[in-house]
Amino acid sequence: MSEKQKTIREEISVKGVGLHTGKEVTLTFKPAPENHGYKFLRADLEDRPVIEALADYVFDTTRGTTLKKDGTSVGTVEHTLAAVYGMQIDNVIMELDGPEAPIMDGSARFFVEALKKAGIREQQADKVYYTIKEPVEYRLEEKDSEITCFPADSFSVSSVIDYNTSVLRVQHAHMRSLSDFDSGFSRARTFVFLHELEGLFNQEHLIRGGNLNNAIVFVNHKVSQDKLDHIAQKLGRESVKVMDEGILNNLEPHYSNEPARHKLLDLVGDLALIGRPLKGHVFAKRPGHKTNAGFAARIRKQMLKEEQQKDKLAPQIDWDKPPLYDINKIKSILPHRPPFLLIDRIYSVDDEHVVGVKNVTMNEPFFEGHFPEEPVMPGVLQIEAMAQAGGILALHQVENPKEYSTYFLKIDKVRFRKKVSPGDTLVFKLKLVSPIRRGLCHMEGKAFVNNTIVTEADLLAQIVKE
Repeated sequence: MSEKQKTIREEISVKGVGLHTGKEVTLTFKPAPENHGYKFLRADLEDRPVIEALADYVFDTTRGTTLKKDGTSVGTVEHTLAAVYGMQIDNVIMELDGPEAPIMDGSARFFVEALKKAGIREQQADKVYYTIKEPVEYRLEEKDSEITCFPADSFSVSSVIDYNTSVLRVQHAHMRSLSDFDSGFSRARTFVFLHELEGLFNQEHLIRGGNLNNAIVFVNHKVSQDKLDHIAQKLGRESVKVMDEGILNNLEPHYSNEPARHKLLDLVGDLALIGRPLKGHVFAKRPGHKTNAGFAARIRKQMLKEEQQKDKLAPQIDWDKPPLYDINKIKSILPHRPPFLLIDRIYSVDDEHVVGVKNVTMNEPFFEGHFPEEPVMPGVLQIEAMAQAGGILALHQVENPKEYSTYFLKIDKVRFRKKVSPGDTLVFKLKLVSPIRRGLCHMEGKAFVNNTIVTEADLLAQIVKE
């Protein structure tokens, strides 16, 4: 059985401060419809702009991943995205009343707990994966960082880090599947070296909300207690000390390899920017947000290129199986009747796509005059048949579809690439260009014969209730 998309049952909010702004912010997870994906909404701005969580909009990767679209940004999104991706949620709105997601304790734990409390529900549409077919590699020489994804039937991640210090040497982490994310990785907190903190404090736009409750601090060289106390006071504590492991006593580690697990958590969040759940084994050496985002962008570019090529291919039909809609079912939806009913079968239909078939025979009445010695199906009738398949797409979920009619408003980008003759089987594939709004249905259609495109067009129609 096919896997279904998922969203949350009800909205739920999480409050905290932004890591870099230091300002309190509320993040509200809201259910979203099928094929919506992950989107951030800035509720604090007048026009409530939306930013899709896609690699296309990565703007900055300094101490976190920041997205920016049309002048509006949202920062530190990686832990939030790791939570929704790790919990295998496909569609969700993440509404913020500020420019940055809350840092919480530096992990994805509180986001995961909120999503579990909201409940996760299955939707009707099938989950759409992007499957890696051959190894994809991305290297960032300046960081000595690289990520490779290998073909696999499921999703898994391995990461290795090495900071070449006495307190943080080589660490490994491996996640066999996303079902391990909650228990094994969601609680892994971010970390920082003590010597980095002063430099970060001196940059006005960084870690204003950082404190000793949301980061593990490693100390890789000897530091006086006075200096430790000075840093502690900047972070809201009177005093701290260095434990034998070279870690400040601000937090107890959850795992012996917590830094490696957190880097894997960050990677999972940044992989959400591909825009589709992934099937493949990801191996990361010294991952960081800049490398992660670059890798996600490469995968996304490859995915979109393949989808454009796939769009030129005829849909695969199992001719041994009965159609989804036979001629009688089609007649219950469309008002057309012979000789102007030009669709014989529908093999698939959902909220965005439809696949229909027209068997062209010599008995068609139009062949008497078009043309007696060289029968060719008129192009306008091919477009009409395509539009009738589109009518099924527009009306298949409407109650009492016979109460509605569809009228052409515009036909654009029409191409007749090959003649259609008796004996041909026309396979129509249509998809919505944009969601149906106010009765306007904009579709992109293609017609195939023997896996070759014969006709294509953009169709705009108005759905009217009679």
